[in-house]
Amino acid sequence: MSFLTASALSSVSVRSSTGIVGLDEIMRGGLPRGRTTLLEGGAGCGKTVLALQTLVHSARELSEPGIFVAFEESSTRILANAASFGWDLASLQSKNLFFLDAQPSPELLVSGDFDLSGMLAGLDARVKSLGAKRIVFDALDIILSLLSDDLVRRREVNRIHEWLLARELTAMITLKSSDGLKVARQLDFLQFMVDCAIVLKSDVVQGTSQRSLRVIKCRGSSFDENEAPFVIGAQGIEVASTFSHSNYEIVVSDERVSSGVERLDSMLGGGYFRGASVLITGSPGTAKTTLSGAFAQAACERGERTLFVTFDSHGDEIVRNLASVDIQLKPFVGNLLQMHSARAIGGNAEIHLMRIKHLAEEFGARCLIVDPISALAKSGNADLSHSVIERLVDWSKKKGITLICTSLVDHTLFQGEGSPVQISTIADTWIKLNYVVHAGERNRGLSIIKSRGTEHSNQVRELVLSKDGISLTDVYHAGGEVLMGSMRFEKERANMLAQRRREADNEQVRIEIDAAVLELEMKLLVIQREIALKRAEKLNRALYAEAQAEDEAFADAMLWQRRGGNDESGGKDDNEP
Repeated sequence: MSFLTASALSSVSVRSSTGIVGLDEIMRGGLPRGRTTLLEGGAGCGKTVLALQTLVHSARELSEPGIFVAFEESSTRILANAASFGWDLASLQSKNLFFLDAQPSPELLVSGDFDLSGMLAGLDARVKSLGAKRIVFDALDIILSLLSDDLVRRREVNRIHEWLLARELTAMITLKSSDGLKVARQLDFLQFMVDCAIVLKSDVVQGTSQRSLRVIKCRGSSFDENEAPFVIGAQGIEVASTFSHSNYEIVVSDERVSSGVERLDSMLGGGYFRGASVLITGSPGTAKTTLSGAFAQAACERGERTLFVTFDSHGDEIVRNLASVDIQLKPFVGNLLQMHSARAIGGNAEIHLMRIKHLAEEFGARCLIVDPISALAKSGNADLSHSVIERLVDWSKKKGITLICTSLVDHTLFQGEGSPVQISTIADTWIKLNYVVHAGERNRGLSIIKSRGTEHSNQVRELVLSKDGISLTDVYHAGGEVLMGSMRFEKERANMLAQRRREADNEQVRIEIDAAVLELEMKLLVIQREIALKRAEKLNRALYAEAQAEDEAFADAMLWQRRGGNDESGGKDDNEP
């Protein structure tokens, strides 16, 4: 055993990207550069795919040639199996990727001193000619199983380990899981020898396949020690990634987008925030899909690409059904609106998350609807669904996508205040729909439980669906309770009739008052005229008296003048003695 050099020790802390985003995040950058990583897991858990994917990434993206040593399957079969991932291995094989078939012959009988020095010598020449930086030993346990002595196995493993260290190759060794395998248990010392060890698992939970991996050691660096789910998709392995504070950056917008229901926008203070996550919960039939459809129509009318993922019904059925409440999605389907139908039993929650993200990115969606998100908690996904949905919310925020999720309520919680996937705690806006059963009627009620960053109504509104669309009625209180349905209609009608009677009574009183006023005005006019007549009579009498006095004076003057201006009586009165 040789001691590690200073350069070798420093290389432990240097990371080399795997090209698998989630795995790089877990390992704080990737595999230890120039060191050996052990991949351990059972059959079908994805060891070969992961190892080959990292090799392809380094050859294509990092210009680091690599070698793949196959001890179990032939390179022809490996290439055929990998063709479905679209990696174009043929173009890489010419200069950056070399496959070595090292499968032992089934008739091989081990005798004498068997070792791997010949194979390593051939690989040494290939490493130099290719300028290889990475190498994969796939299913090393196959060749080591031919050795019956544990000491010989350790010797050969040490030989490979020393050879890798001397050439500072970034190496990956895949090994079958030790569960129930005698040979694999005898190779457990490999976990102590390598600098990095990753365990892959493939379990079946309630009939649903669940894959996960865990980094159990990574010398020279911190790493996430928890299990992380992963899936094998159309482009290879995708590991669930979590957003840390360093890479979780979002654009916080004050822009509002309409919910598609005018009165709901008013209750929300103007609508949803752009890029927000909205949760709509309720029992079956409370119009969760209808509200989602109203939002989809409003988004398309704004010219925004919208992805509608449904787990309950086929997309064409939803388009047809929503037309009955005047939500017209058909003109937008295939253009601004993409309907995607799926079933929860079609895969585990991680697979659905991966598909949703890929569909949204390919379509360039600005709005995303998942109806219902609670479907991801079915079929053995209950333990993973919350993590999946939380990552969907984080991803949509990072992309600036407005996310609408519907969910059934969890009736096991107090008053059903929650959802089976517990998304209510991370949603920005939570709208709750419920049935109000009273007087033999079932009516829909809508309330806003929370809406972060904005004032919002605390009232319960009746949600009414008709051929004219969605409407939210005014809150109607009577006797300390909110009335809905026919009781509200009857009460409104009774109040309307009472209002009409009051208006009629008021009109009658107004007419009577107007008549009385008119009568008084007429009386006043008569009195005013009588006063005017009296005044005219008084004036005429005064004028008459004045005229009469003037006439008498004139007559006296005329008499005096006829007498010649002399008073024949001597100026005395006729009666004077």
